[in-house]
Amino acid sequence: MSKENISIHEFEFDVICDYFSRTERQGPGSDEATMRALQFVDVLGTDARIADIGCGTGGQTMVLARNVPGRITGIDLAPRFIDIFNAKAAENGVADRVKGIVGTMEELPFEEASLDMIWSEGAIYNIGFERGINEWRRFLKPDGYLVVSESSWFTDERPDEIEQFWKESYAEMDTIPVKLAQMQRAGYLPLAAFALPENCWLDNFYVPQASARKAFMQAHPGNRTAEMLVSFQCHEEELYRKYSQYYGYVFYIGRKI
Repeated sequence: MSKENISIHEFEFDVICDYFSRTERQGPGSDEATMRALQFVDVLGTDARIADIGCGTGGQTMVLARNVPGRITGIDLAPRFIDIFNAKAAENGVADRVKGIVGTMEELPFEEASLDMIWSEGAIYNIGFERGINEWRRFLKPDGYLVVSESSWFTDERPDEIEQFWKESYAEMDTIPVKLAQMQRAGYLPLAAFALPENCWLDNFYVPQASARKAFMQAHPGNRTAEMLVSFQCHEEELYRKYSQYYGYVFYIGRKI
């Protein structure tokens, strides 16, 4: 199996978690992008209830915690991520109102209409954008906010190489107008959409992986799966550097109606 025709989903879950637990963020993003998205949300008070779905180790969650006084629950399938998440909450002095729990996107542990905001950076693809925004809506209060970042095409046409790569990795990837229309059909008022700048990918996601890869391979000497994962990530980075004008992550902000 070559690196050109595999998807990250084909790698062992524990190997993926070990690799990405070594990075501050498990996907493209930045504190600045998180803050920009938060600016489209009305001020939330101390009684606000927020869920960060697919929170990873909580890089973006701690930004939310510093700027929103409510209670935040981070949910991720990886126990190792949640351990790091809760350690970060303690280090940031917010463990009294920010807690990470192990759980799945398909079975969220919230009551209907109990959340003021659902946040998910670079993670909704695990359940699928359209499925996620539809199924998660019931957990939001009336006028509650949905804020997600999602891989999106910037153009209607793109080179075959990059289109084929993403078709195999995430077939639901589509253009910004399509995603906004999906939000509206799902029962949200789209408030904003903006693309993450390239530094969110390069400086904050790909470049930090260089040192992470070294430590990762030292921990998995001769492990073929680990070698293939590293090869895949390097290939993904090469493609982004080559075709970044055609795609990227886009923040979508909507309000439940």
